[in-house]
Amino acid sequence: MSKLARRLDVRFIGAVPGRYALSDRPKTGDQGGVDVYACRLCSISTQSAVVVAPVRPEPGETVAAHFDHFGIIRAKATRQLPTGFAMDLELDDAGRVRLAAQIKWKKRRAKSQEPDKREHQRLQPRDPYTVLTLADGTNVPCFVIDISQSGAAVSASVLPGRGTPVAVGAMVGRVVRRLDVGFAVQFTQVHELSRLDRLLARPAEARKTPG
Repeated sequence: MSKLARRLDVRFIGAVPGRYALSDRPKTGDQGGVDVYACRLCSISTQSAVVVAPVRPEPGETVAAHFDHFGIIRAKATRQLPTGFAMDLELDDAGRVRLAAQIKWKKRRAKSQEPDKREHQRLQPRDPYTVLTLADGTNVPCFVIDISQSGAAVSASVLPGRGTPVAVGAMVGRVVRRLDVGFAVQFTQVHELSRLDRLLARPAEARKTPG
């Protein structure tokens, strides 16, 4: 293995928040551009990445993503997964060298276990992929960006208006505001912290047939 190949042979496995757009698809609203969704990076190397996401591209679709610490990444989707997708990164040699350095830095930082004060306010669920239930009973796969005992930030292929009643998993609430990559839901009651993951869990039928 060459010296350059060894420098590029690195991988980070861990949760990193991000956002992405499917550049080949038009915006679903009445304005131009493309929709932007939240996602969570599960693993990344200088060649490929795997993400959990609410809207899964078809193999070959162009993906433009941004992840904390790694910046903007352009890629091609390679396969759909039950809760997201895998993609091949489109980088030149200089870009791969730069990404390898960022991955090594991220791995060192993860090992140091530096505390994040924001975690005391809002949490990233262990499984961020669940079902959004609309007022008419329609179920839509969604990605939970973060969650607290009183509400959640959600990204999905739909964008309910402010005041719309919805259920995130088994937690009922109303949409209170729009976000850059989705919308915020305020629950009708404050839930116990220890029960959030259980209440967020997808029904068995949704796990078998993801959207």
